[in-house]
Amino acid sequence: PAAARLGRLLAVAPGLDAGVLALALESRACALRNGDTDADARLAVIDYSLPSTAKRLWVLDVEREALLFHEHVTHGSGTGENMARRFSNVEGSFATSLGLFRTAETYMGGNGYSLRMDGLDPGFNDNARQRAIVIHGAWYANPDLIAKQGRLGRSQGCPALREGVARTVIDTLKHKQLVFSYADDAAFLERGRSFACDGRSARQILAAARAPHGSGTLATAIAAP
Repeated sequence: PAAARLGRLLAVAPGLDAGVLALALESRACALRNGDTDADARLAVIDYSLPSTAKRLWVLDVEREALLFHEHVTHGSGTGENMARRFSNVEGSFATSLGLFRTAETYMGGNGYSLRMDGLDPGFNDNARQRAIVIHGAWYANPDLIAKQGRLGRSQGCPALREGVARTVIDTLKHKQLVFSYADDAAFLERGRSFACDGRSARQILAAARAPHGSGTLATAIAAP
């Protein structure tokens, strides 16, 4: 059932890498086992291995197996220019953090309507609340900027969205939903904990999901919740 769900979600999520989605779904399954979220938790997947010029955020209703949003999203100025290359959990780094986040309350701040998140990956994103890493709208997240400067604008580490869609996405993701931020980062793939509840490594999960259909390995791509 888990492998079938992976396939169906890939079918409705254009451009989403099978391995990245499998890792995100495994993290969601682990969060359910740990009691960190509810069974109907929606899941946002951000693939920071893609450039900022690409739509690299997918918001999924996992239970309904539906794509809710597919959007551009920023990374931090401390993470790179068009490509995200450096990630940090340190306050003042202005860098993006990787791993699984659980969303929390909304508030009105300096960037308008915003959504707080708590990081569930120790050492990689568990300083998110202290660092004020939140989802918010921003003028510099408008993809119209790409034609002018060759990349999206950058935040201070927050996954910022274009202003026209930010409020709707935030209202979809508030209150104990999940956000999984991925990159081909060796330290995260080796030591991240959010996806590690069934004993397999990130590399094993990625490889199984990316294997050709019919090889017999896709069925082990993710653990059932």
